[in-house]
Amino acid sequence: MPSTDEALLAVALGSNRPSAFGDPRDTFLAVRPVLEANLAAWADQPLRCRWSSLLDTAPVGPVEQPRYLNAVLLVEGITAKPIEPLALQLLDRLHQLERQFGRDRSREQRWGPRSLDLDLLFWGELRMEHPRLVLPHPRLHLRPFVLEPLLQAMQSPHPPCW
Repeated sequence: MPSTDEALLAVALGSNRPSAFGDPRDTFLAVRPVLEANLAAWADQPLRCRWSSLLDTAPVGPVEQPRYLNAVLLVEGITAKPIEPLALQLLDRLHQLERQFGRDRSREQRWGPRSLDLDLLFWGELRMEHPRLVLPHPRLHLRPFVLEPLLQAMQSPHPPCW
């Protein structure tokens, strides 16, 4: 568990469309080290990352789309105080990674197919309502496809083999 001066951070991953790296599983395999390195650069320190296994789920929203692959990354070791400007910087980094993996938010329908979706779920006790980001994620408690891998990452000290 994190020390008292550290706050847990959680990021949900979802994909149901191929990227330049292949199918959703291949996309997750490719983004995993990039996401970890990006988070460490953002935090300017080494971090401890715990991953869930991959979860195959039905889509939420338009049903005429492929099934999703979902996972959660739980990050420990961030000593920076959870504050809104840093959370927005992280959101920008997550959106940049989505673009690198082929996502174009401007051309998507809400809850439609995507090559990579990265959602910041929470960062410690930070509560914020910004036009670009609400923390904790407002629908977290309504999404079994996020809750199940989140609990798995919280309970598992060993990284899963995808």
